[in-house]
Amino acid sequence: MAKDLTVGKPSTVLWKFCLPLFGSIIFQQLYNLADSFVAGKLGNENALAAIGNGYEITLILLAFAFGCNIGGSVITAKLFGSKKYGEVKTSVYTTLIASTALCLILMATGLFTCTLLLKLIHTPDEILADSTLYLRIYLYGLPFVFLYNVSSGIFAGLGDSRTPFLLLVCSSLANIAMDIGFAFFFTNIVCGVAWATFICQGIGCVFSVLLLLVKLQKIPSEGKIVFFSARLLKEIAKVAIPSILQQSFISVGNIIIQSVVNTFGASVIAGYSAGVKLNNLVITSLTTIGNGISNYTSQNLGAGKTERVRSGFFAGLKMVWLLCVPLVLLYCLAGKYLVALFIQHPTETAIETGKQFLLILAPFYFVISAKLIADGVLRGAEMMKKFMISTFTDLILRVVLAEILSVFFDTTGIWIAWPIGWAVATVLSIAFYKTGFRQRAVA
Repeated sequence: MAKDLTVGKPSTVLWKFCLPLFGSIIFQQLYNLADSFVAGKLGNENALAAIGNGYEITLILLAFAFGCNIGGSVITAKLFGSKKYGEVKTSVYTTLIASTALCLILMATGLFTCTLLLKLIHTPDEILADSTLYLRIYLYGLPFVFLYNVSSGIFAGLGDSRTPFLLLVCSSLANIAMDIGFAFFFTNIVCGVAWATFICQGIGCVFSVLLLLVKLQKIPSEGKIVFFSARLLKEIAKVAIPSILQQSFISVGNIIIQSVVNTFGASVIAGYSAGVKLNNLVITSLTTIGNGISNYTSQNLGAGKTERVRSGFFAGLKMVWLLCVPLVLLYCLAGKYLVALFIQHPTETAIETGKQFLLILAPFYFVISAKLIADGVLRGAEMMKKFMISTFTDLILRVVLAEILSVFFDTTGIWIAWPIGWAVATVLSIAFYKTGFRQRAVA
């Protein structure tokens, strides 16, 4: 059911609201982890490298879904907090319609250009065909990805983080089982795991949208409901477009980094593919908690309770740091074994690549998590310019330094670029949060 995040002790409210979000994204990441795990274990390094290569391009498409998710959830949360329930429904319908139209454009564009994009990032010839195949099947299921992400964002905007979590638990477990089954059924293992993911995402999407429509019917509202509003679309776009640009440019930056990694050969690509997916599992999970902070901030600002935002920031910070402790220890102490889980017959180069990547990045999860919480507040308060500045600073530093340092330190130089970018951007995000809310007489 919909939940009011403007009442109750901020730390308690956020723990109850954000933990299901954290669990949801863990299970969502199992989709990609399952693909890589099955391909690496039941296939070979080339199969794992092919999926990892295609995955970097799917992140650009996910950036658009993420932006629609954030735009719809932030505006919906603000309207829900101010108890404008009729406009809440209009906001939801407007988000669904606009997101579907955008998705179809991206889908058509991607199908025409996927091979070209893979060649542009220097995909080795031996994995080009499988990378293209994986990417094409992913594009066929893009509407499912979009509508599921938008629906889950709106659930969160309404204070309901439990429903998306339960849906993801079911669909992710089903995806793991189907990945394994399809890997034996299809001659090409990459094709098998791609279609398994397509089917599970489709089923999850249908249930998510149907449950959302049922939830909307239960929210009391007066008068005739408007199904599309240009005014609300403009408000949604003000949050969504910067979020899309942020995630898109981060994805483009990651693709540039992937192109640098690709010059070191298939074994390094396989090790990096395993390491980066383990890293993305953590970063995406922490980002989702930041999204929860955005919904919390939006609802409270909509209700005129700006004094609760500062308490929410510190409660969120404590939450992510507590979650980082076991993750950092796991990656630093067992990174080698985690990477090996993805590859059936790993070369020493692949294992060492993934292990070193995790060992360098993991200690800095405490740093990047602080940025993500500050970013959550900035998004929820619709301070998008400040949010964009810190994000692009991180991206530019990581891409430029990866190119430069790889010349002197090989792959180690690429990995070192990440924490440098994270550290500088974190300082900026926290400074923007403090100065922005000092003007609101909160900080």
